[in-house]
Amino acid sequence: MGKYPEIEEKMNKRVEAFASELKTIRAGRANATVLDKVAIDYYGTMTPVGQVGSISSPEPRMLVIQPWDASILKEIEKAIQKSDIGIAPQNDGKVIRLNFPPLTEERRKELVKTVKKYSEEAKVQIRNVRRDAMDAYKELKKKSEVTEDDFKTIEKDVQALTDKFIKEIDDITAAKEKEILEV
Repeated sequence: MGKYPEIEEKMNKRVEAFASELKTIRAGRANATVLDKVAIDYYGTMTPVGQVGSISSPEPRMLVIQPWDASILKEIEKAIQKSDIGIAPQNDGKVIRLNFPPLTEERRKELVKTVKKYSEEAKVQIRNVRRDAMDAYKELKKKSEVTEDDFKTIEKDVQALTDKFIKEIDDITAAKEKEILEV
């Protein structure tokens, strides 16, 4: 951590949240993270599918969910159908299979737009952290607790942090776009 650990931590948390948001966007290959937001009512508690069975990927475009308790197969199947992952589950009585169809060009472009939207939102949040920090330092300057020269240095340093984290978001965005557009 640098001179401003609280600012850096807030910005870093936003980048991490952005990166994990992107993991839920399906990029053509089977990836268990698309199930992260799918939960079932398991003995009165909403439980993520990944915690009620094992998830494997026997083929690049297939996920297999093997629940530890076969009686919840129907629950898992219904939860997947209600979710927005857009894949119909196949229940054979023992496991649930999810076959990921190859993405169409149109769908890839839609996903890239979604990634860019998330990217812009994350950048706005980073800039909001910068603004809040600078507002706090302006108050200190008004109270003469920070000199004009120190304030200029702080402003430059906080802008450098902002630029660093926005570049991270741009790098993550570019990698995800490449993954989506890869056929």
